[in-house]
Amino acid sequence: MADYIEVHVTAGDRGEAGRICRVVVERRLAACAQVVGPITSTYWWEGKVEEAEEWLVLLKTTADLFDELAAGVREVHSYDVPEIIAVPVLEGSADYLAWITQETGSGSDAPS
Repeated sequence: MADYIEVHVTAGDRGEAGRICRVVVERRLAACAQVVGPITSTYWWEGKVEEAEEWLVLLKTTADLFDELAAGVREVHSYDVPEIIAVPVLEGSADYLAWITQETGSGSDAPS
């Protein structure tokens, strides 16, 4: 069975968030991409505290695709250091997890 993850990415605007979603889903690096926002982020950058409006992208995929997915995000992302973090999915409905496997072509259960 594949190890499932949800990858979190923040983007500077809605258009960039949409481009990230389109790239990773079209390449089957994620089965699903959702955009939440706007959100307000407070963070350290270049020695000072910054605050910015951002959009949160949530990507459903498998752990074995993380590196390739992260590379795809970096191709279209405008940030010097984009947030690309994976959170493990500890549990999920069997049919939804099987759908992620099917749509990403991951694991031994992937369609031929």
